[in-house]
Amino acid sequence: MGDQSDGRNQRYTVMRVIAGKYRSRPLHSVRGMNIRPTSDRLRETLFNVLTAGNPAALEGSVWIDLFAGTGAVGIEALSRGAKQVYFVDSATAAAELIQKNLHSLELTSGVKVLQDDLPRAFWRMEREHVAADVVFLDPPYHLTNAYGDAMRALVDSSLVWAMSVVIAEHEKKFDPGEEFGPLRRFRKLVQGDAALSFYRMGTGADVRG
Repeated sequence: MGDQSDGRNQRYTVMRVIAGKYRSRPLHSVRGMNIRPTSDRLRETLFNVLTAGNPAALEGSVWIDLFAGTGAVGIEALSRGAKQVYFVDSATAAAELIQKNLHSLELTSGVKVLQDDLPRAFWRMEREHVAADVVFLDPPYHLTNAYGDAMRALVDSSLVWAMSVVIAEHEKKFDPGEEFGPLRRFRKLVQGDAALSFYRMGTGADVRG
C-alpha cells in the first residue's frame, strides 16, 4: 500500500517471504512513509485460506495486487506458484520499492509493475486481456472511498470473472461493504485490528469472523 511520498531520506525495514520458492528471503519496506505492509501474520492467514491445505492451489494463477506498496502480497503469491502478478500503485516511492524487492529476488518474468492510477491501470490490463484469479486490494486505511471506487471499477471491467476472488484488507472497525453489483462478500476474517473481506461474483454472503 502506498501514497505519493517520494521516499527520500527514509529508513528501510525488513520483512520476509513466508513460504514457497522464496521462503525466508527478505523484503524491504520503508519506515516513515504511508506504506503499511500487510503483517506477516495476516499474510499467512490470507494464504492459508487461499490454499486450504493444498500447497499447489495457486500454481499458474494470475494476480492483481492493487495499492501494492511493498509488493509483499504479490511476491508471496509468486513464491507459491502464481504465474503472473500485476503490481499497481500510483506512488513513485512504492513502485520503486516493488522493483527493488523484485530485483533482490531476481524476479524478471511473470511480473509487471504499473505506476498508474486505477482507471489507467485497469485500461492497460484490459488491453492485455488480463483475467485475474485473485485481486488483492489494500488502500491506505484512511482512504475509505478507495474501497468502493476500486470494487465498482473491477465490476465494470473485464479483469474479474466468475471464479475470481477479490480480497480487501481493511480496519476491523471499517466495513467496505457487502456487495458491489454482482460482486458479493462471502467471507470475512478478523485478526487483531485488521480484517480481510473476500468477494466473488454472484456468490451469496457467508460472513464469518
